[in-house]
Amino acid sequence: MTGDFKPGRSDLRRLDSRSTALLLIDVQNYVLDPDKHPPRPAFYERAGGLVLPTLRDLQARARAAGVEVIFTVMENLTRDGRDRSLDYKLSGFFIAKGSAEARVVEAVAPAADEIVLPKTSACLFNSTCFDYLLRNLGVETVLCTGFLTDQCVEQTMRQGCARGYRMVCVTDACAADTPERHEQALARFSGYGAQVAAGDLGFA
Repeated sequence: MTGDFKPGRSDLRRLDSRSTALLLIDVQNYVLDPDKHPPRPAFYERAGGLVLPTLRDLQARARAAGVEVIFTVMENLTRDGRDRSLDYKLSGFFIAKGSAEARVVEAVAPAADEIVLPKTSACLFNSTCFDYLLRNLGVETVLCTGFLTDQCVEQTMRQGCARGYRMVCVTDACAADTPERHEQALARFSGYGAQVAAGDLGFA
């Protein structure tokens, strides 16, 4: 695998389905429940009006091409959450093991044999076996989507690149609390992989 992969438009239109994974980060009930967070109307407008429809379409195309679809959700491994990272403890993230809050939202629910990884830190490379899993699956390219662009998506893009994966952020399948934070995050991690709209992706 080559960490300096810089795909152009033509490369992204013919991604090898055998070595590509579509990753949905924290697209779960907890994140999309307005009662769990301070008011952030711009986030919910983008998430419901753009991100979820985009993800549904991208999922369908990825599944039809045989691309591995993988989910990660914030979810404690213990009842009292003692296993959570310090950043989750400081942020007050407590999503009980096996709870409805930990489940992927119904609109983009996993298919029967798709993998869902519970994580307890902002970067799933740090708190799951994601790296090990990708290597076992023969995955070289990771399409990053989900929430939030400036938190878990950004962390995953950076760490994936550092481990030699071809990281691609699907920009219209991500959201942050505000449009400004979304755009600022894209600018910060632009050097860690490609950034592309879902419509410009294709599988071979």
